[in-house]
Amino acid sequence: MVMQSFMRRFTTAVAATSVAAAIVFAGPAVAEPTETQTVDVAAAVSQLRTSVAGNPGALAALDQLVADGTVDVALPAQPFQIPATSDIGQNGGGPGVYGSGIALDVDGFRFGFFGGPGTISPNQNGAKLEVMWLNLSNGQSGTAVLTEHMDVPVDTTIRTAPLNTGGGLIVAAVYGSLWHRWPDAGQPDGYAYRLGHIQQPSFGAVTR
Repeated sequence: MVMQSFMRRFTTAVAATSVAAAIVFAGPAVAEPTETQTVDVAAAVSQLRTSVAGNPGALAALDQLVADGTVDVALPAQPFQIPATSDIGQNGGGPGVYGSGIALDVDGFRFGFFGGPGTISPNQNGAKLEVMWLNLSNGQSGTAVLTEHMDVPVDTTIRTAPLNTGGGLIVAAVYGSLWHRWPDAGQPDGYAYRLGHIQQPSFGAVTR
């Protein structure tokens, strides 16, 4: 029952991001005529770099992030404002836009990732998808591996365990690699598999 309840709430939260996600992948939307809080991406990435100074993988990922301009800050649940690119793209056909990080308030505050071809494979051996985050309001920072995944008929999202980030303005970037699968009757287990490697991390700014 707990898992079913979580899945219902999680599905609702992800569904709430679908329109915004379409905007992320389609391009910038027309701004609302209201004042919004913004984050300078270059400044945030510079601070993220300091917070992960001892993590070569995170630093290498930040080197690939095109840190230009500003992004609007939003509340969870929401997709990150800058989507990821990868060597397989969204359809598995080659480099391109891949997917987006997500900020979630589902059974605690979490970061997730959705996108890529097919669904996310239940077996992630040999892959590692991570998020680096920094709370600009209180200075807390950390990294976490996205490991929680439910193998349901349509599952395109993987997420962290609940994180204790504290409240305030948080910036984060998702990087690493992820296995995907889709039905293929010609394969022994009925699925084809593809490993995606993120080239530019997905970056987001969210306030709690």
